[in-house]
Amino acid sequence: MTGTTAARVGPGVPSSLRVLLGRFGSRRTRTRLGAVAGVAIVGVLFWRLGTGAFLDGLRRIDAVTLLLALGIGAVTTVFSAWRWALVARGLRIRLPFGPALADYYRALFLNAALPGGVLGDVHRAVRHGRSEGDLRRGVKAVVLERAAGQLALFAAAAVILPVMPSPVRDEARHIAPLAALAALGALAVLLALRMNRAVPSRRGGTTRALLAEAREGLLSRRNGPGVLASSVVVLAGYVAMFVLAARVAGTAASVAVLVPLAVLALLAMGLPLNVGGWGPREGVTAWAFGAAGLGAGRGLAVAVVYGVLSLVASLPGLVVLVARWYAGLRAADRTRAAANPGSGPHGAYASEVSIEKYVPKESARLARSSFPFSADPSEGRPMTPESV
Repeated sequence: MTGTTAARVGPGVPSSLRVLLGRFGSRRTRTRLGAVAGVAIVGVLFWRLGTGAFLDGLRRIDAVTLLLALGIGAVTTVFSAWRWALVARGLRIRLPFGPALADYYRALFLNAALPGGVLGDVHRAVRHGRSEGDLRRGVKAVVLERAAGQLALFAAAAVILPVMPSPVRDEARHIAPLAALAALGALAVLLALRMNRAVPSRRGGTTRALLAEAREGLLSRRNGPGVLASSVVVLAGYVAMFVLAARVAGTAASVAVLVPLAVLALLAMGLPLNVGGWGPREGVTAWAFGAAGLGAGRGLAVAVVYGVLSLVASLPGLVVLVARWYAGLRAADRTRAAANPGSGPHGAYASEVSIEKYVPKESARLARSSFPFSADPSEGRPMTPESV
């Protein structure tokens, strides 16, 4: 537990409770709880709906479907990397498009392969920030890039779900007046607090600085059109992948019916209760298909096929990961060879002594630093998500 967490809990709370709350507030604990929740959701769905639809959906995946998934994934990844490069340029941090594309593919694969669904983004943020000597801006560039995608999804959901036929349209119409009143009440409270604040706080200045950076990275005249266009293309690619999964799973519903269901599934994927995206997506899709009269089992099959196609679309990231790991090993071998040239009259003897005394320790250090998840392979500074 950190001192910040203890101070946030308060001095009146017993120390044992502060320790417990501090542990639950750690990033590692939240990741593990999210993974457990995702596994539990999928387990309950299989228990209630069986595995027949799931296995049937997997059997329908063929080579043509995999190639289409790779193509759709290539389009969405290219435009996502372009959006990341635009945001980084707005924050005045260098990011060429080629490395951005490779890092984005690797992040997608790590997101799909590791619990939590965001560890790949953490890795690309830290790696980029360290390589440019500005970790803070590197992290902000990734956060703003992901925020742009989420804002595009929220905007699409606000337009599509209340208008197009969907399981939430009727409920949304009933809830809309209450939501509007709640928003007006919250705005009134914020205005009252702002008017009663005599001295502007340091936090207010920090917030204004963050908003200024977000405006420069996302909404400036130079970046805004590109960020908007790339976000629309990426969102359209995700919806196209969902429609492809629905067709593979045997759903004959029209695209107009499937689009709102795809938006619901994409919103569920943003919840941090998943294992590589698995969990809430399957639960929400099964519920949405059942409410739309398409069958909850069919919805589960669609979600599972979508997960498999998304994993296939991220496989180029595995190639990037292995290639850079191998390059790190080659760099380590060259460094080790340069450190032990073995030249001179006593070169052989000095080389043997040097190898005997120093190579095991040096090779162990280099082996650790050249692991694929290392942010700086040649400097021996391995990076883990907990170090962010």
